[in-house]
Amino acid sequence: MEQVRVGDDVSIGHGRPLALIAGPCVLEDVELALRIAETLRRETAKRGFQYVFKSSYEKDNRGKPTGYGGPGLEKGLEHLARVRREIGVPVLSDVHRETDVDAAAEVLDVLQIPAYLCQQTSLVLKVGAARKAVNVKKGQFLAPEDMKSAVEKLRHVGNDRVLLTDRGTCFGYHRLVFDVRSVQIMKRLGCPVVVDPTHIVRIYGRPSSDPSGGEPEYVHTIARAGVAAGASALFIETHPEPLAAACDAASMIRLGDQLPLLLDQVRPLAEAVREQGLA
Repeated sequence: MEQVRVGDDVSIGHGRPLALIAGPCVLEDVELALRIAETLRRETAKRGFQYVFKSSYEKDNRGKPTGYGGPGLEKGLEHLARVRREIGVPVLSDVHRETDVDAAAEVLDVLQIPAYLCQQTSLVLKVGAARKAVNVKKGQFLAPEDMKSAVEKLRHVGNDRVLLTDRGTCFGYHRLVFDVRSVQIMKRLGCPVVVDPTHIVRIYGRPSSDPSGGEPEYVHTIARAGVAAGASALFIETHPEPLAAACDAASMIRLGDQLPLLLDQVRPLAEAVREQGLA
């Protein structure tokens, strides 16, 4: 399995230290983003992990028309550029439409294709042609082997820098489950695999601001399972006060204590699977 270079100093994939892709669900203000990024940079460095800051400049998939959707493309990219410059870490954000790709590629180290758009051929081809690293979220409605289609589209335009993220699979209405087999299945496509526990624990159909809209108490369990299965990275949404967050409040984990605990729990697992050549 190949490695995917992200920015100047991060390389995700076989034989590399575990990477953490983490930050708040959506950009709220730049000072909060800088604070979170610096905390995560410090906590990952302590444990020998790699780090990529993630936050969305726009959340287009909202349950209500009045829901906070982020600062938008121009201001959001300005915030992400500051994080990249001042904290010195690579940055990732979602891209929802073809018209955003060129501007986003000037700032982002990783262009992310949202789960609901992973089969949108025109968007996938446009993102791939930007020649940046790409993180494709597996649609909740797809089997892991079906991600072959997105990978082939990206390779068709000459982009081999592809990460695949499992963010759960539909289990009836409202709930998602994590099929641990998906890590190995998607790795067979020749891409490093990322596991996203904080979206797996969302309970859809309930507002993300409602405490009953997620089960963050299971994030650590899923993260441990994903790393033990050979994932090259974890995708975690975190916030200093999750229930006060503007988006996905019910499923994020707290920055100050829960996130460091998660890193401590997965560290020995990450070291063991790497020593065995499984990640």
